Amino acid sequence: MTSQYAAPAGRYDQAACTVCGCPGAGQCHVCGSPLDARVFDSSNVVAAPGPGEEVVLARFELPSTHCGLLQYFAQFTDLFARDPGRVATPGYQWQIRSDVQPLDPYLSFGHIINPWGLSGFPVDIRISEGAALEFTVRNTGASRADTLTEVGGRILGRHWYDTRFGGAPGLL
Repeated sequence: MTSQYAAPAGRYDQAACTVCGCPGAGQCHVCGSPLDARVFDSSNVVAAPGPGEEVVLARFELPSTHCGLLQYFAQFTDLFARDPGRVATPGYQWQIRSDVQPLDPYLSFGHIINPWGLSGFPVDIRISEGAALEFTVRNTGASRADTLTEVGGRILGRHWYDTRFGGAPGLL
């Protein structure tokens, strides 16, 4: 099996080399994942933000010489937990950011995409070297009927040493 990280039949993909070092040495020959890949998992459930306020639900900062992959995110609201039909979150804006910039394709959304507690859908989005990843929610003016009490968020992925910094990955 070949992935964006694996070198097919002893060759390497020039485009992959410009993203995160050259594939090959230090990578699994089956799936192409870097052997020194580590998992990150950040989550929190907090009081919902008041009007005009924003809260950071989950945050992870990659080490300065590491790049990575966001693989999954999940959302929680007290209203959705009571009634799964409450997918829309009117008056609340959710964002996943990389170094303060909204992460494409999740620039801004006003509904539950991946509910907390369900397996959800994997996302596989590249994260730049040393980036700070944040999952936030802002109250943009929820009506009294749509006001949330609790909100939560989770981000999960992997990060690894970027070989463009020289040397080899650290020992496992």
